[in-house]
Formats: sequence, structure tokens, C-alpha cells
Amino acid sequence: MKARRAPTHSHGVSNNFISPRNSKDSLILLFAKKPLAVYSATDSTGYIFSSSIIASMERYGNEVAERVMEKATRICKDFSDEVKVETMVENGDPRDVICAVAERLKVEFLVMGSHGYGLIKRAFLGSVSSHCAQNVTCPVLIVKNPKPAAAARH
Repeated sequence: MKARRAPTHSHGVSNNFISPRNSKDSLILLFAKKPLAVYSATDSTGYIFSSSIIASMERYGNEVAERVMEKATRICKDFSDEVKVETMVENGDPRDVICAVAERLKVEFLVMGSHGYGLIKRAFLGSVSSHCAQNVTCPVLIVKNPKPAAAARH
């Protein structure tokens, strides 16, 4: 029987999402690394980006991805040792990467985090979760960070 696979692109895992009772479930943690914003050897101020600086930036991006994935895996394992956790790091625009991975792996559903941007920020920056919800063929669950208790009362 094929394992159920559900990639998640969020900072937390809900008790209702992972079922340790079904050992065939897999949780795929996906980290989408945006491409470096350096497109030429010289930026607008005239500074030259050497290959060593670009390589340094790439190493830093890889280290960040590794730390995030280690922490996310540890959180999942603390929840239950019975859940199979897979990690993936892909390069590219997160909207395209998440949709492509979901389709390639034929996942049953996708769980994503939301930054909680307001209308104006979403209009200018776009929303990865909205894009994915519109473009993948599986169901999508978008999880937002809860508001702090003090802020929620005001």
C-alpha cells in the first residue's frame, strides 16, 4: 500500500494533522530556498560581488536551511517517534517549488504556514499560500500563527 504523503511548509505541526496510529503516513518537510538576489557582478552602487562572496552567501543559505530542517524534524520527532519524517530542500521561487513538489510526489494534502500579511502587503508581495491553494490539485490547509493572548483581547 502506498504511503500517504503530506508536505508541509509551516513552522508547526498540529496534533490533528499527524496520526501516529497510521504508520504508513509520511510527513514531508519542504524548505524552498529563494534564488540569490545577485544577478550581476556589479550592483547599483558599483560594488563588485566576487565569486567568493556569492559562494559565502550560498553557504549561509544552506546553513539556514539545514538548521530550520533540523529544528522542524526534532519538533516532529518529539511529538511522535512513529511518524516518518522526510526533509527536502529545493531551490527556486517558493510558490513554484511547493506546487511542483506537491504534484511530483502526488501528495494527498498540503499544509502551509501563513505570514498573516494584511491586504496591502499581500497585494505588493503576493501570497505563497494563496498561490499554492489555487494551483495544486490536492486539498490545502493554511495555518496562521495564533495572536498573542494580550493582543487578542484589545
